[in-house]
Amino acid sequence: MIEAVVFDLDGVILDTEELWDEVREGFAREHGGRWSDRAQADMMGMSSPEWSRYMHDVVGLAEPAEEINREVVGRMLDRYARQLPLIDGSVAAVERIAERWPLALASSSNRGLIDQALEMSGLAPRFRATVSSEEVERGKPAPDVYLEAARRLNIDPTHCAAIEDSGNGIRSADAAGMLVVAIPNPTFRPPDDALALAEVVLDSIGNLEPAVLTAAERPSTASSG
Repeated sequence: MIEAVVFDLDGVILDTEELWDEVREGFAREHGGRWSDRAQADMMGMSSPEWSRYMHDVVGLAEPAEEINREVVGRMLDRYARQLPLIDGSVAAVERIAERWPLALASSSNRGLIDQALEMSGLAPRFRATVSSEEVERGKPAPDVYLEAARRLNIDPTHCAAIEDSGNGIRSADAAGMLVVAIPNPTFRPPDDALALAEVVLDSIGNLEPAVLTAAERPSTASSG
């Protein structure tokens, strides 16, 4: 039986995957890095320490990873301040689900980006717990960020549903034992083997309703009464 719902942020509530790509690529090119088409896909789901090390080690930036992280996140915060890139229907969907279940957020974004996004969108009061992957040992596709979100809610992760858009995010939530609802990112569509791990695949977050989650409950965990 579903007792809580855990949302991803980037690609589910915010349309930021292309923005992250633009900002990191711009920074890399300004500083003489070797940007490739694989870079964004490789970094999706990584924690900030992980992707900043990737940009240092793989993209070839001379700056220390900590400086790369600080500069890129600063540029993202500036873009949020100008206009928060909310996905159409995401705020209403979160509010619908919050009326039925306690919510948590499990995001690869930095803590400052999470807090600013939730405050600007008005969604901060809807989430009982929020976790950044920089606060756990490993980023997605490891399950750490989802397991920590369930721990902070004091709910067994196998009694949680996760809302995800990316291949690494789907794998992370599935590895945590959660029921996964996938809303594939149209630009960076998850591979078929990742989508196969989801109980439900939706075309848009506007289609996310409590009935979708209750219909997807696994027989082994569904309520007998």
